[in-house]
Amino acid sequence: MKSSDYNTTDWQKYRKLMMTGILAALTALAGDMILGWGVCDESMSGFAYYFSRYMTVSEERIAIAAFLGMVGIPIECLCYYGIHGLIRNERYAGMYRIGLTGILIFGALVHVLCCIMVSYGKMCFMSDPVAAQNRIFRFGLYYLIPPCLIFFAFFITAAVIQFKAFSRGCTPYPKQCCWFSFLAGIVVIILMRFMGNQAWAYAVSTGWISWGSLFMFAGLLAAVPEEEEK
Repeated sequence: MKSSDYNTTDWQKYRKLMMTGILAALTALAGDMILGWGVCDESMSGFAYYFSRYMTVSEERIAIAAFLGMVGIPIECLCYYGIHGLIRNERYAGMYRIGLTGILIFGALVHVLCCIMVSYGKMCFMSDPVAAQNRIFRFGLYYLIPPCLIFFAFFITAAVIQFKAFSRGCTPYPKQCCWFSFLAGIVVIILMRFMGNQAWAYAVSTGWISWGSLFMFAGLLAAVPEEEEK
């Protein structure tokens, strides 16, 4: 991309991307909440207590959750590229693009693997509760953790670069708009920890990344500079 490409913005196209991003984030959020809706068995402890909230999740719900995430997450990520077009610093724009590419490749994959792990874990607990924990740990260690680590490396990279680009005035937005970030979803996790063993609280916290995306897309859409809007 040439330097001159960073000096203009198609605001009509940008607004459409942000609105599409909101719809995609809602789709992915629906999948997360369908998967995460459940309560823990108070009679259990440790990992069994944590996983028990998934025992009431049907295979149909797991399949729907996987499908919604598989559709919503890539579209959500593609809409992040609208923000990439705002960055007037070529170095930041290049690093941000690398981060987004990693999220696009690994985001939906990690989501689907989480759904598969829930399904596999349910089968393990129903067939052999004693050995279930070790089997689930091995599955996570071999198949889930490696792509998760790669995903979050790209995810954090993109989030940090976006914050720097906005806070250092490398976009048409006011610097304080740096707080419109998909990392804002972490606040949702923190708040839901105070809600106790509630199905809706677990469901909401499961979709923390999508909540962060919703906050970011809606915030940036509402904060489009007036002179650019005209």
